[in-house]
Amino acid sequence: MDTTNDFKQFENLNEEQLPVAKHKLHDWTHFAGLYAAEHVAATEFVIGATFVALGAKTMDILLGLLIGNILAVLSWTFITSPIAVDTRLSLYTYLNKIAGDSMTKLYNWANVIIFSVISAAMVTVSATAVRFAFDIPAQLNWYPTNMWFILIVLSVGIVVVSIALYGFNAVSEFSGLCAPWLFVMFTSGAMVLLPALSLDVLDKTLPVGWTDFISLGDQSIWTGTDSNGEPGIGLIEVIGFAWAANTITHFGLIDMALLRFAKKKSYGLATSTGMMFGHYVAWIAAGIMGAGTAVILGKAIVELDPGDVAYYALGWSGFVIVIVAGWTTAITNLYRAGLAAQAIFFNHSRKKTTIVVGLVTIVIACFPFVFSQILPLLTYAGLLVVPVGAIVFAEHQIFPRIGYTRYWSSYRQLTFSTPAVASWGLGLVFGFGLNALNVMSFFYLFLPTWIFTILVYTFLAARYGAKEKYPEAEQKEIVRNQEIAMFQEQQAKTEAKPVVVISIFSKVLKTIAIIALVITLVLACVVLFGSADENMYLENREIFYRYAFICTIIYFVAAYWALLRIKSKKAKL
Repeated sequence: MDTTNDFKQFENLNEEQLPVAKHKLHDWTHFAGLYAAEHVAATEFVIGATFVALGAKTMDILLGLLIGNILAVLSWTFITSPIAVDTRLSLYTYLNKIAGDSMTKLYNWANVIIFSVISAAMVTVSATAVRFAFDIPAQLNWYPTNMWFILIVLSVGIVVVSIALYGFNAVSEFSGLCAPWLFVMFTSGAMVLLPALSLDVLDKTLPVGWTDFISLGDQSIWTGTDSNGEPGIGLIEVIGFAWAANTITHFGLIDMALLRFAKKKSYGLATSTGMMFGHYVAWIAAGIMGAGTAVILGKAIVELDPGDVAYYALGWSGFVIVIVAGWTTAITNLYRAGLAAQAIFFNHSRKKTTIVVGLVTIVIACFPFVFSQILPLLTYAGLLVVPVGAIVFAEHQIFPRIGYTRYWSSYRQLTFSTPAVASWGLGLVFGFGLNALNVMSFFYLFLPTWIFTILVYTFLAARYGAKEKYPEAEQKEIVRNQEIAMFQEQQAKTEAKPVVVISIFSKVLKTIAIIALVITLVLACVVLFGSADENMYLENREIFYRYAFICTIIYFVAAYWALLRIKSKKAKL
């Protein structure tokens, strides 16, 4: 066999169109860090406070978020990860293989809408911190009521679009660098404001024991009564939201793009860093911070925005956390939206499509309802893409088990898959129809929608050719995969990763960054456990505000300097 000629067909292909090569796979620590960074974000401020406004009870929050986030981890582990590791393809590439170009374009349009809205919400969140610094009133209506707020959104949005155009790799690294600091800040903020709540409810600075904490939570944080004075959501709804919050990525299979790099299917369990720390701990911490800020300001929690909450929990570090967390999340999602748009308008560059999508995103960000309605928006976005995940799941996991042919549409060389498009449409009608009829909590709509779409697609695919056998095409597929493996083995020999020896000075910088985080946590512990009375609490809180901000500056300078030094050394190698 003339392998040189055979490999030319792969050399001209975009890397995204091929399965991930063995030498590019990562171990579980990579994914643990990745998910920890992605799921400690500015949305946590909004979601944590929203649970308070929705009137959940303390035990429902503590137990419901635990169960829901465990279910989310299991969904990644048993639904997303196996398909990603089997195929080593992103969802976009795999979908094109089983459903053709037309279905892929429709799906890309859905992604443009979803990621633009999420990015817009994060731009608005970042703007709330800036508006607080300039004493601009909180934006509590669905529309903007202050021209200065609009100008701030425009300024923040322009920065986000600019970085999405030119600096995505740097921002990806920076978001990973931010993860430890974000987690420390969320935890510290809860510890700093818990005494304010305890003084207001229990007339002492620290709850004594579990009973005191539950009593404090029921009376001042998760009261069981929503912002309208009506009975709030219960355990089932809390579990449902925690599970449904990331349906886009697990049931919807978007995270095939990440988990295709996993060495083992079990690495789906690494998502627990994002769910248990980023969601469980951060949502509870954000609820405490929101309620504490409401007590200090004498306002209802629904009258606050993330800028208020972050400032009273963390001082000037609060401005940094809201801006940075919103900034990194917005850039990542805008980049995804730009890529999806570029796949539709393939005659235009990614930069051009990102600019257009970015301008639309900035306009959306001017309307505060986007971030204030993030819970239902995330749930409905999940409902929009879950049927697509169901189609892929049926094709990959179910078809081989019932004697149907996987990739049958590709073998028939169809550019338009009627079963796939029809199943997606019927799945949407079914899911949103259940919601309109109010048959069940909308947090759980993804489950019957997913099952319904699997059944419909299996039925329709059988009628259009999935039951038939395609031995010649299947053999060609096997040979092609073998050739790809050989091509990638050859690549591995020429792409050996250089071993980077980290210098002593870079290690010192990393150590300084870690020490800054430890000092921040110690200061927060002093506020929580070392405040005997209200005066001492106020004094300790001011000390925390001052030195936590200094530690924030030290952390970012040291950690980013170390990152630049290591990158520079890699570049030289």
